[in-house]
Amino acid sequence: MHLLCLLSRSSQRSILLKRLGYFIFLCRHDCKNKILVAQHPLLVVSNQTATLVCNYTYNGTGKEFRASLHKGTDSSVEVCFISWNVTNIRSNSTKEFNCQGDHDKDKVIFNLWNMNANQTDIYFCKIEVMYPPPYVYNEKSNGTVIHVKETPIQIQEPQSTIPLWILATVTGILALYSMLITAGFFNYWQKSKKRLYHQSDYMNMTPRHPPYKNKGYPSYAPTRDYTAYRSWQP
Repeated sequence: MHLLCLLSRSSQRSILLKRLGYFIFLCRHDCKNKILVAQHPLLVVSNQTATLVCNYTYNGTGKEFRASLHKGTDSSVEVCFISWNVTNIRSNSTKEFNCQGDHDKDKVIFNLWNMNANQTDIYFCKIEVMYPPPYVYNEKSNGTVIHVKETPIQIQEPQSTIPLWILATVTGILALYSMLITAGFFNYWQKSKKRLYHQSDYMNMTPRHPPYKNKGYPSYAPTRDYTAYRSWQP
């Protein structure tokens, strides 16, 4: 009876050791292929251009990778992606975004341009090991909030289609014409002023009618003042 108890205990121990060894093997395998991603929490865009950097760590044996940028809390919109292996890099973007991906050692860089305020959202990086198996991808990170500021609308004044030299010539001609008109008017005014001045210097030569009519003089002749001749009498 005692021997049976010892045998049962030893068999249980062996089972536990086997399970523990399998668990350790799985843990080592998972820890080796695990991908960790770190992102900056906030990115403010004021010139419609953003650069989002996804830092990652991976200690596995993968040879072919794929990294993608996703928009929204549920990561429902894939903005762009980049795939690479030992010899080749390929990048692609959706029609709604202008995005270009690049890989540099332990980080993936996504460059976005011509962004607008409607594209303000949270963005997540996803990195996958495509080959060789097993397929591995990172857990969802905290993401990066990209805040795109609105750009002020600049109203451009309509440009004239007439060349500047034509405008300058026409302006000069009009200015010369106005100066000639002003000079002519001034000259006419000076002549009129002199004419009125000379007319005011003449005496009123209207003939005086005598109070009585002499037969020896016509009715329109002025009367003589004989007192002017008295000084000549003896």
